[in-house]
Amino acid sequence: MTNGWTRRGALAAVTVGALLAGCGLTSGSPMVDDVGPGSIGRGEPLKGASLTVTSKEFTEQLILGAIMGIAFEAAGAQVLDRTGIQGSIGAREAVKSGEADGMYEYTGTAWITYQGNSRPITDPAKQWEAVRDADLDNGITWLAPAKLNNTYALATNQANERKYGTRNLSEVAALSRSDPRAVSLCVESEFASRDDGLVGMKKAYGMDIPGSQVIRMDTGIIYTQTAKGACTFGEVFTTDGRIKAMKLVVMADDKHFFPNYNVAPEINTKALKKHPAIKDILDPITAKLDNSVARTLNAKVDVDGDDPHEVALDWLVSEGFITRGS
Repeated sequence: MTNGWTRRGALAAVTVGALLAGCGLTSGSPMVDDVGPGSIGRGEPLKGASLTVTSKEFTEQLILGAIMGIAFEAAGAQVLDRTGIQGSIGAREAVKSGEADGMYEYTGTAWITYQGNSRPITDPAKQWEAVRDADLDNGITWLAPAKLNNTYALATNQANERKYGTRNLSEVAALSRSDPRAVSLCVESEFASRDDGLVGMKKAYGMDIPGSQVIRMDTGIIYTQTAKGACTFGEVFTTDGRIKAMKLVVMADDKHFFPNYNVAPEINTKALKKHPAIKDILDPITAKLDNSVARTLNAKVDVDGDDPHEVALDWLVSEGFITRGS
């Protein structure tokens, strides 16, 4: 799995034209799942529709893209799969231009990367409302958001959680002041230098962590080293499947410092007007998506090695949203 900030939008400096030329947006493959309506898609309201779904290239996005596409199939649509676009802007531009009809996107990415704002909105609902309102003029309609919030966090292993009893970042900060040697951090280099990463977090919470206690390493190593106890706390992404697989304990961001990255469907407005049933199909599915679900599904891919499309299909069936053909 790639760096979370890179995957959410650090490619903004790359020109849109280059992305559209190099991301394979003119290609794709039909989805051919033998599925039918369950609790969603009854009466096949999308029968006769031809819809294209897209996503970014990392695990969670591949699963979410498959969830959307399979749900459309179950409602009767013919679906073209253009998931796995490299970077944020290419997939976004596909929806904006109408080359794709929809994708699951993150509110924080839209607010900061696409809409050019520098300060996140701390209330998740207000963040989504601001993103929704700003994108109406861009030909994009945002549907209801999920609880799933893929943002930064600190996590520790269960032994250290029992030893120090920390449950949130304020308690980590208090520990850093009362027992400075107890708090060591494993972080990415980018996180260590960002105002919306370690620098800002230390300031917001009053953490007293010297540079000698901060160990910089690649993302994947952070999880294993934190699990081993090589550092007391590690920087993680809140929906990463390795949190569950390695039994890490996530510290609550009790001052709401980190930006909200709640996921929600963004749909090309013309496509939604043509096929208004899209909303009724996706709303119940999105309502079921939270961090626990995401960690479980992501782990099936990143830890167990399962195929993202099959993971999405199995989850939709298990939740009763769709049925498999005989």
